[in-house]
Amino acid sequence: MKVGIDISQMAFPGTGVGIYTRNLVTSLLKTNNDLVLFGASLRKQKEFKVFPQTKVFPIPPTLLEILWNQLHTLPVESLIGKVDVFHSSDWTQPPTTAKKITTIHDLVVYKYPQSSHPKIVAAQKRRLEWVKKEVDAVIAISQSTKKDIVKTLNIPQEKIKVIYEATTMKKGQVKKSERPYILAVGTREPRKNLGRLIQAYQLLKTKDVDLVIAGKYGWGEKEETVNGVKLLGYVPNDQLADLYTNAAVFVYPSLYEGFGIPILEAFNCDCPVITSNVSSMPEVGGDAAIYIDPLDANDLAEKIETVLEMNKSKKDALIKKGRGQASKFSWEETARQTAKAYETLS
Repeated sequence: MKVGIDISQMAFPGTGVGIYTRNLVTSLLKTNNDLVLFGASLRKQKEFKVFPQTKVFPIPPTLLEILWNQLHTLPVESLIGKVDVFHSSDWTQPPTTAKKITTIHDLVVYKYPQSSHPKIVAAQKRRLEWVKKEVDAVIAISQSTKKDIVKTLNIPQEKIKVIYEATTMKKGQVKKSERPYILAVGTREPRKNLGRLIQAYQLLKTKDVDLVIAGKYGWGEKEETVNGVKLLGYVPNDQLADLYTNAAVFVYPSLYEGFGIPILEAFNCDCPVITSNVSSMPEVGGDAAIYIDPLDANDLAEKIETVLEMNKSKKDALIKKGRGQASKFSWEETARQTAKAYETLS
């Protein structure tokens, strides 16, 4: 069985979808060499070179969005040859005679359209209309996402397979920092709720702690400059592991997530986690995270204070739970279940 996979999202390595694509394909290739990888990007083709077998095309995503999501023309076989199954990406849904499977990471464009750029909302909705009409199977990355798909897109639940994501993050180097810090990680956009996190930071009783935000600017209003808040921009994985490892607490106050890989990253780096009590985040964090109402800055400030004031015994117990929760997820298992989903279509 020959499987085609669109890996174009790897052109955006710092995003959750980019991380998913790279790790899924890496794990699939350990047991299956009969994959045909398709990568399209005008300027970021080097990201595909990690997989030498990729068929790379210098096509901008905006053009493919028009051809595939809007006009729905140019079968993918004309670019990569005949395949038995085609696994489409998060951005486009090409026409194909193969059996079709796609991963839906979240339904932000329906549930929180105001938190995404209007162009992204329009493109994703066009893709998902084709998904509803044509796709034979859907991978949802959490039970929460599956519920959203059934309710919002009316895709029969028997077509949807929940396959969790994972992380390869390992504990970084322990370093002494001048001041303790609260860590937040994620692309700076409205859905990540970083503005409210900064509000909560300003409400803290203790002033002997910094707030460090790692992640490139995405879109929306830029965070106000506040004393004690450090915006680092994009941070490579090795440095990110060090940040997690040495943080007093990791805070992930997102309004909505399809999964939430940073939660697992923090667990693996022995960092206590505070995250939102909505969408998939309780599913990923289990009983190892502390939960907050993402709309309540006071609640967030109180929970941060709780962790900062926690004694070593309680903190160690929380960290141990985090390690245990993270061990339930692996990319090898993600790949095994994905390969099984391919086989059911052949």
